[in-house]
Amino acid sequence: MPQRSTESVDNYLKAILTLSEHPGERQPGRVASNALAAHLGVAPASVTNMLQKLAAAAEPLVEYERHRGVLLSSSGRRRALEIVRHHRLIETFLYEVLDYPIEELHEEAERLEHFISERFEERIAAKLGHPTTDPHGHAIPSLEGEMPPRSSMCLTDVSEGTFIVDSLSDRDAPILRSLKASGLTPGAKVRVTRSQADSFSVRIGRSATPLDLPAEVAREVRILPIAK
Repeated sequence: MPQRSTESVDNYLKAILTLSEHPGERQPGRVASNALAAHLGVAPASVTNMLQKLAAAAEPLVEYERHRGVLLSSSGRRRALEIVRHHRLIETFLYEVLDYPIEELHEEAERLEHFISERFEERIAAKLGHPTTDPHGHAIPSLEGEMPPRSSMCLTDVSEGTFIVDSLSDRDAPILRSLKASGLTPGAKVRVTRSQADSFSVRIGRSATPLDLPAEVAREVRILPIAK
């Protein structure tokens, strides 16, 4: 197993970190191999092979047991957070300095995140004034590798109420483009009512006109209750 991290390894570590934020009840904190395969779009056998290599490295990046899923080791988590920091700083730079459309940020940052130097990362952060969130509302890990705890909830987890949009998923560009066009962006105030089992009615700001979101779109939105 090469000592230097590769693009493929980084993608695995980042995916495990992302999926571990929503652990299953039976194995808290662990990520199932089939969930990882679906997230990365690769065959389950390829996932098993990679996880075995990561676990057997001189400095293991994961803790893996067949049929029990995978956990990041301390080294693996440190590297995953470093890549997430690169990704979100790059997205913010592209958006604020180079005027990239928000729906193009994720794909461009995916290409660049593995290759920037630590000096370049520092220069980007300084240029941007050391931001704490990216344009999608996601927290940017600190230089020390710390991530603020996540207190938001998925829009599909509520039935009604008034909330603030915390963040939007950056994985689906068409959905992201549609949400932005409708005004559903981080920081927006929304009133939510569940009109059907698979549909959510959302009023944005002071608008009296409801926006109907199918469940697959509503899943891309995370919200925070408004403090009373």
